[in-house]
Parts: sequence; structure tokens; C-alpha cells
Amino acid sequence: MNTDGKKLVVFFSHTGENYNVGNIEKGNTHIIADMIADATGADLFEIVPVKGYPEDDYNECIDIAKKELQSDARPAVKGDVKVEDYDVVFLGYPNWWGNPPMCVYTFIEKHDWNGKTVIPFITHEGSGMGGTGRKIAAACEGANTLTGKGLAIQGKVAQENQASARKSVDSWLERLGFENAY
Repeated sequence: MNTDGKKLVVFFSHTGENYNVGNIEKGNTHIIADMIADATGADLFEIVPVKGYPEDDYNECIDIAKKELQSDARPAVKGDVKVEDYDVVFLGYPNWWGNPPMCVYTFIEKHDWNGKTVIPFITHEGSGMGGTGRKIAAACEGANTLTGKGLAIQGKVAQENQASARKSVDSWLERLGFENAY
């Protein structure tokens, strides 16, 4: 892995009412994405669905997300970034029923992943990586996906104990061979 190459942090994160953390203004995964970008000097890109998930009713949000998963939907996303210009892509998302949200697949399927190193990171409320790394590896065809080296941080920790989350991010990046940019 080229830890000195051009780096990108791509993530999807949900704001508003979230399980176990209440109503939040900055999503759990967004907090961790910022920490990774700060520590590595990576560029940052947020995956934003054209039709956002409800923010004021968590149950409505998960009902929509579950229907998307069951139908293998590919919701449209706003904007794009050319991952082909990067060597290492950190890919972050919440773990929703052992899968990334379907808008993450929409983003992945727009790009050529050949020769890229993809490093997943997730936020969760008890399920850890939950097999999502294997699904990302299959979706990012041609990439060297570090499925066994992904980072899983509980959303509650990201929201309520950012010093601990930062320590986990820094230790993880060090194990991967990245030097802190700050």
C-alpha cells in the first residue's frame, strides 16, 4: 500500500435522529471521516443522496433504508469525486443490517477501482463491521480492499467521547502505516 500516495476519505453519514445518540447535527461517520482526513492529509468527499433520509423520525428513516436494501436500490447521489485520481480511498458508512447504505453502492458503481487501495471504516451501535467489508470488497472490483483491517467505532463513542474515538483512529492509522499529518 502506498501510504504516501494521494488519499481520499469518502463517506456517507446520517444526521438528525439516530439510534442510541438522539438528534445529532453532525453524523457519527462524518465525525470519524474528519478525524481520518485530518490525520492523513486526505481530501474529503461526502456521499449525499439526492433524496435525503428523514431526519426527524428514525423509524421512518430505517423503513426507507430497509426497503432500499430489500430492493437492491441505487438511490441517486449529489456530486462526485474522481476516485481514479487517488491511490488510497478510505470508505466510510454506518452499518445498516450488515450492509452499507445503498447510496454508497451508487457511488462505488460509478468508478473504476482497479489498482486502488480501499480501506473501510464504519460506525455502528453494536454490530461492528458486520460483514460489510466483504461486500465493499466485492463492489470495489479490482481494488485491494483491506477488509480485515477496517475500523469500526460505535456511533455513541463518536458523538460522546471524541477523545477516545480520536485515539482509536490514530492507533488504527498507525497500524496501517500512516503517519499523522497534524
